[in-house]
Amino acid sequence: MDAIVTQELAPSQKVSENILTEMFDITRTTARNIMEQLTAQQFLVSISPRITRVAPLTLLDVKQNFEMRKMLQPNIFAMAAPHIDYDRFRKLNDAVSHKGQITDEATALSLLKANKKFNVFIAQQIKYPLLIHWISQLEDTTMRIYWLYIKMKGTLPFTWEHQRDLIEAMRNDRSRDIREQTHKILSKSEERVLDAIFLHDQLYKQDLRLPSDTE
Repeated sequence: MDAIVTQELAPSQKVSENILTEMFDITRTTARNIMEQLTAQQFLVSISPRITRVAPLTLLDVKQNFEMRKMLQPNIFAMAAPHIDYDRFRKLNDAVSHKGQITDEATALSLLKANKKFNVFIAQQIKYPLLIHWISQLEDTTMRIYWLYIKMKGTLPFTWEHQRDLIEAMRNDRSRDIREQTHKILSKSEERVLDAIFLHDQLYKQDLRLPSDTE
């Protein structure tokens, strides 16, 4: 999954048991199990019985991801506010907070995982299993999208000030403010991500992937 997020396995790249075995020094059985799991999670797509590829990442995927999160997350955050353990909530938020440039891939990946954990934690407070599953799936794609932005801009598309205002609204259980702050974060992030994509002339047209050093 990390390799897909970081485009070590690029969007629409062909994947096989042999490829995974060589890349990660694992057995064919392990590779087969990983492929089955990632296909179920929609990180991989089966084109035919013989062909499996990394799930594509297109401009439509980016737009759909933001639209769905803007529909779901403002209400989820507002509903979850009365039920949150704020000590844990603060720790999860601190793991996402980062000031300054993101200069290495390990830090970038760590921040993306922390951001997913933060958002899934909020959804878990409502205790609707299907909703938790949806949010987890959306956050998987969000990691892929935000990885692109970090590589292009060296930062996350939202700021710690945005998160601070959201936390304050949630602590005071102000439903209207929570919804407004959540929507503001997502809308601003969407604007920044799309601007970065449109201004980056090296991104491939069909799949949003950055060229490798050999291309």
